Amino acid sequence: MSEKRDTKSGFSDEERAAMQQRADELRSTKGLKGAAKLAKELEACVAAIDALEGTDREIGVRLHAIVAEEAPDLAPKTFYGFPAYARDGKIVVFYQPASKFQTRYGTVSFDEAAHLDDGEMWAVSYALLEMTDAAEKRIRELVRKAVG
Repeated sequence: MSEKRDTKSGFSDEERAAMQQRADELRSTKGLKGAAKLAKELEACVAAIDALEGTDREIGVRLHAIVAEEAPDLAPKTFYGFPAYARDGKIVVFYQPASKFQTRYGTVSFDEAAHLDDGEMWAVSYALLEMTDAAEKRIRELVRKAVG
């Protein structure tokens, strides 16, 4: 992650840009309902994936396909500029690309609406260096469980 921080806000340039993206996302669908809103959010999700490069793009494309196949009831959208998938407006799963904050790996993360509970402690974020067959199999299992 970038070490350059604004001393007044405490946020890095990348963090401020992500917050601005989220505000833009909310403004872009303001007043839209139903199919029009879903179409706009799908368009934004696909555009976010298309804007990625290299491994981030490969992972974004594969995650999009996995969610479409394993959990077609989840609606594609963006979340702070990340490709994301939601149920009833609540994020279930999203991909944070490594390039977003210049990190070593991207993460596939599950938000509170995901049904991954396993006792008193469970993982909700998974580092991903590349989308191997084994990684895809595990993500498919997690997506199915998340919407279960």
